[in-house]
Amino acid sequence: MSDIETKTLEYLLNSLWQVPLIFAAAWIAARIARSSGPPMEHRIWVTALVLQTVVPACSFRLESVLHKLWALLLRGPSAAGGLVHVVEGAATVSGAVALRIPLEALTAVAAIYGCTLLYFAVRLGWGLYRTSVLTHQAESVTLTDEAMRHWQRCAAIFGCESARIAASPEMDGPVTVGGRQGVVLVPPRFLQSSAELDLDAVLAHEFAHMKRHDFLKNLVYGALSLPVAYHPFLWMTKSRIAETREMICDDMAAQAVDGTEPYVRSLMRLASLLVKGTPDKTLHAIGIFDANIFERRVMNLTQKRVEIKGVRRFAIAATCAAVGVATCASALALRMDVATPSTTAAQNENGKPVKVAPAVMAEQSVYKKNPVYPPTAKENKDILNGPVVLHVIIGKDGAVKQIQVKKSLRADYDQSALEAVKDWTYKPFLLSGNPVEVETTVTVNYSMNN
Repeated sequence: MSDIETKTLEYLLNSLWQVPLIFAAAWIAARIARSSGPPMEHRIWVTALVLQTVVPACSFRLESVLHKLWALLLRGPSAAGGLVHVVEGAATVSGAVALRIPLEALTAVAAIYGCTLLYFAVRLGWGLYRTSVLTHQAESVTLTDEAMRHWQRCAAIFGCESARIAASPEMDGPVTVGGRQGVVLVPPRFLQSSAELDLDAVLAHEFAHMKRHDFLKNLVYGALSLPVAYHPFLWMTKSRIAETREMICDDMAAQAVDGTEPYVRSLMRLASLLVKGTPDKTLHAIGIFDANIFERRVMNLTQKRVEIKGVRRFAIAATCAAVGVATCASALALRMDVATPSTTAAQNENGKPVKVAPAVMAEQSVYKKNPVYPPTAKENKDILNGPVVLHVIIGKDGAVKQIQVKKSLRADYDQSALEAVKDWTYKPFLLSGNPVEVETTVTVNYSMNN
C-alpha cells in the first residue's frame, strides 16, 4: 500500500472520532456565545467546519511542539540539566496509537471511501450545474412601479445595484444564486400574489444574502468539507451554519424594512404560503426558509436584546477560544496511525533485514536506556541543539545487533546516543510467525539553551 493510501486511511480513521469531538466543542462554545448574538455563533460553526476538515489531516505531534516551546522558555541555571528527547524515527513520538488491520480490509475501506468521496464531489458539481442551467433558463421579471421602488431601495441599502430578479417554475420560494452579480429567483406570479410589506421583507432578506456573499461561501464550505462529507456530524455542522446565517440575515433585513414587528409578521405570512418550504438540496441556492428553525428565528427577532461588550464580551470570546484549543490539543494528542504490512515491513528477497517503520518498533520496545547529555559540553557551555539519527539493526532475539550514526550532530553527542541505544532491547519481530532481523532508525534530539 502506497504512502498516499496510508495517509488517506489515517485521515478517514481520525475523522471518524475527531469530527464529533469538534462538533461537541462547537456546540458548547455556541451555547456560551449565544447571548452575544447570531454573528458569533455563526463564526463558531464556520470555524468548526474548517477544523473538522483540517484537524484529521494534521500529522504533527502537539507534545513535540510543547517540548520545543519549553526548551525555548528555559533560561540560565534552570537549563543546566539539558533536554534529551528520544524518537524512534523522525516523525514519530511515543504515545501514538498504531492500528493494524488486514491489508485486504484496508483496501476495501479505501475503495469505499474513494467511491463516497467521488459521489459527494459529483453531487456538488451536479448541483452547481443544475443551478447554473436553472438560472440561465429563468425568465427576467419586469417589476411594477411599486415593486421597482422596493427593489431599488433594497439595492441601495445593501449596495447590490447589479443584482437582477427572474422567475422559475422550479422554485417553491424566493432564493438567491450567483456570485458577483446576484440573482433573486422567485416562483411565477410570486410578486403579484405577495403583499407590499411581504415583498419588502423577502427582497431585504435576499439582498442581505447577496451582501454577505452567502452563495459563494456556501460553495466554498461544500468544496472544503468534501473529505468528511460522509460524516453525519458534518451535516449537523452545516445545518447550524445555515441556521445562524438565516438569523443574521433576518436581523439585517429587519433593520432595512419598517422595523422588526412588521418583518416578523411578513415572515409568518410567507411561511404559511410557502408550504413546500426549502428548495431541492442539490441546488446551490440560498432561500429565506433554508433553515428549519422558524420558531427560533422569530424568537431571535422579538426578544429583548442586551448588548454584550467590554470585559464580558472578551470573557465569552476567551472561553470559546479555550474550548477550541483544548479540543484541538486532545484531537492531536490522541491521533491514531495506520500501519500496513506493505508500509511497516518489506522482506528483501536476498535475506536482508526487514525494514520496519519506527512507529511499529516503538511498540516492540522492552528496555530503553536514556541518553545522557554530554557533560563536557555542559561544563564548557559548548552546546548544540539538534538530532542524532541512528541506523539500527535488531537481531531475531530483539537485541541491538548493529548500530551506526546516520546523521551526526557532533562526536560527543553521537557517542552519547550510541552508548544508550546499543543497550536497548525489543520483543522479537515476527513476520509470518517467524522472528526476523529488523532494520529501523532511532532519533535522539538534544536541546539546551545557550
